[in-house]
Amino acid sequence: MFSVLTRQPCEQAGLKALSRTPVVVALVVLLLSVVVLVTVTLIQTHHKEVLLPGLKYGIVLDAGSSRTTVYVYQWPAEKENNTGVVTQTYKCSVKGSGISSYGSNPQEVPKAFEDCMQKVKEQIPAHLHRSTCVYLGATAGMRLLRLQNETAANGVLASIRNYFHAQPFDFRGAQIISGQEEGIYGWITANYLMGNFLEKDLWHMWVRPHGVETTGALDLGGASTQISFAVGEAVERNTSDVVRVSLYGYLYTLYTRSFQCYGRNEAEKRFLAMLLQNSTTKTNVINPCYPRDYSTSLKGGRIFDSPCAEDLKPGSYNPDDIIAFEGTGDPLLCRVKVASLFAFKACHGREVSCFDGIQPGVKGPFVAFAGFFYTASALNLTGSFSLDTFNSSTWDFCSQSWGQLPQLLPRFDEVYARSYCFSAHYIYHLLVSGYKFTEDTWPQIHFKKEVENSSIAWSLGYMLSLTNQIPAEMPLVRLPLKPPTFMSTMAFFTGVALLSLTFLVVYLYMSSRKQRRSQHVLDHTVDSE
Repeated sequence: MFSVLTRQPCEQAGLKALSRTPVVVALVVLLLSVVVLVTVTLIQTHHKEVLLPGLKYGIVLDAGSSRTTVYVYQWPAEKENNTGVVTQTYKCSVKGSGISSYGSNPQEVPKAFEDCMQKVKEQIPAHLHRSTCVYLGATAGMRLLRLQNETAANGVLASIRNYFHAQPFDFRGAQIISGQEEGIYGWITANYLMGNFLEKDLWHMWVRPHGVETTGALDLGGASTQISFAVGEAVERNTSDVVRVSLYGYLYTLYTRSFQCYGRNEAEKRFLAMLLQNSTTKTNVINPCYPRDYSTSLKGGRIFDSPCAEDLKPGSYNPDDIIAFEGTGDPLLCRVKVASLFAFKACHGREVSCFDGIQPGVKGPFVAFAGFFYTASALNLTGSFSLDTFNSSTWDFCSQSWGQLPQLLPRFDEVYARSYCFSAHYIYHLLVSGYKFTEDTWPQIHFKKEVENSSIAWSLGYMLSLTNQIPAEMPLVRLPLKPPTFMSTMAFFTGVALLSLTFLVVYLYMSSRKQRRSQHVLDHTVDSE
C-alpha cells in the first residue's frame, strides 16, 4: 500500500511536465516570431539605403591672363544644403598664352582649346555629355583687354561661344568675371578643400565642423592679385569690399578686394618701364633683379602695350624699338627698386589700383596660391615659414648667376627663371607694404598649390557657387529586403505566430476544461465519503 501511494505522485509529475513541453515550445516560437516580425519591420522602415541618382559633371575654363586651364568637376546629383559636394577629377592646361592675346585673331582661340577638350570628352561618360554644363570665366587679362579694346574682347568671347555651341556639352556662357568675384571664388575654393565648410561625422553624414575658423585667401595671377578673408559682423558694411556669402546653409561675411595691374606679369612690366624711365640710356638698361650674366632684348610693345604701363610710356615711344636689359643680380638694389611699385602716390589713372589703407587688419590663417606658391617653390620653400626665412632664401637665390639657375630649378624655363628674383621681392612688398603682414602674422601664411590633388584656384569656388543653380534630382531608395522577400518573411512568421497563439489558446481552454472536470470528480468523491 505504501509503495503504491509513493509511486503515483511521481508518475503524475512526469506526465504533467511532459504535457507542458508543447506549451513551452509554442511560447518560444511565438516570442521568436514576434521578435523577427518587429526586427524586420524596423530594419525595412528605418534602415533604408539612399541611392543617389548618379553623378553630375561640370567643366570650368579658367581663362587667366597668361594661360587657360580646363577643370572637370563632379558631384552627387543629390546636393548637400543646395550646394554640391564637388571634387576635381581632371585638369588640362591649354597650350599657348591666355585668350586675351588673341585680340587681333580671335578665330584662332578654338584651335588652342581643341586638344584639351578632346581629352575632356574622354573623361566624362558619353551619355552625360549633353547634361554636363560648361562655363568659361575670364579674369584680369580680359578685363584689361576690354579696357583697352572692347571690340577685340567681345570678338574673343564671341569666337569662344561659337566653338562651344558646336560641342556636345551644355554650354552656359563665356564671361569676364570681376576681380571681386575672382577673390570670393578663390576664398571658397581654399576653405572648401581644407574642410572648413563640411566634414563627415561618425555616421558618414556631412556636417559643419564645430569651432573651425575659415582661412583667408591670397591669389597672385598674371594681371591682378586678390585678398579675401572673413571678418566679424561688427566690421564697417558701407564699403563694397565687404560682402556676404551663403554656403551650405550658413552665411559668411568677407572682406575681398582685387588689385588690377598688381598681378605678377603686369607688375613686372611696370617695373621694367620704371627702370627705363630712370635710365640714362634708353636702349641699354640695368636690371638688378635679373640674374648676373643674363641679358635679353625686348620690344617696346612687350612693355607698354598694356594699360598697366601706359602712364609710363615715353614720349618718343615706338612699339618696335628694341630695349636691352642687363642683369646684375643685386638683391638689395632689387628690393629697393621694386619698392617704387608701392609708392602709392603714383597710383593714379583708372587702370591701376591703389592700396588706400581701408583694409581691415589681417588675422588668422591664410593660404597663398597661384603665383605666390610658384615663386616660393622656386626658392625651395613650401608650407609656412618665417619672414626671415623668406628673406634669406630670396637673397640666396638672387645672388646666383644665370649659369647656376638650371641646377637650382627643377623645371627650367628662361622667362620664369629670369624673373623669380623680381617675383620674390615683389611678393615681399605686396604682402608687407600692401596687405600689412608683419613678422608675427607672416608665419600664418601657408604657400600651397593644391589640397588632395585638387588645385587651389577660383574655378572650384565658381563651380560650387554655380551648383546652387542646378536642380537636385530625387534620390532612389533601396530597402534592405526586396519587397517579395520582405512580404514572404512577414507572411511566414505571422503564420507561425498565429499557429502558436492558436495552439496556446486551445491548450489553455482544454487544460481549464480538464481541470474543472477533475475538480468535479474530486468534489463528488468527497461528498460520497
